[in-house]
Amino acid sequence: MLLEALIAILIFSLGILTVVGIQATSIKMAADAQLRTKAALLANRLIGQMWANGGDIDTMKAAFESPDGDSYKEWLEDVCAFAKQGLPGVPCAVDAEDESGSCEGDSSSTLPEVSVNGDGDVKNGEVEITLYWRTPSMPQCERHRHIVTSQISRNPT
Repeated sequence: MLLEALIAILIFSLGILTVVGIQATSIKMAADAQLRTKAALLANRLIGQMWANGGDIDTMKAAFESPDGDSYKEWLEDVCAFAKQGLPGVPCAVDAEDESGSCEGDSSSTLPEVSVNGDGDVKNGEVEITLYWRTPSMPQCERHRHIVTSQISRNPT
């Protein structure tokens, strides 16, 4: 009878440990989802600014492409302010140096990238916004990424 009680306690303990492990994973996944939502909101804010700009490809390239566009730099300030509230590991300026040093393979920079395609082909007016972030628990050479692609162009008049 004592042996049966010990086996029952062991099974119960393993069940409790499993539930605690699942709960920890659930909390981590919810935090990741929250950061992806914040990245999507920031990207959508920039797309809205591009639409409000009139949809002219040359103007969008000059104003919004990273790292030189004036509107990009203003948006990056918003990203930085937002980063302090929950999108961690994003540098606050275009010329900010990444603290990670050199990593093999892909660059580990977390500076957001914006590209506007205006070569007159099928993808004319296609905008790609890529946001990166790094949580404090991540290794230096890893980063999360959220990519938003949108078509922004005016109808010919």
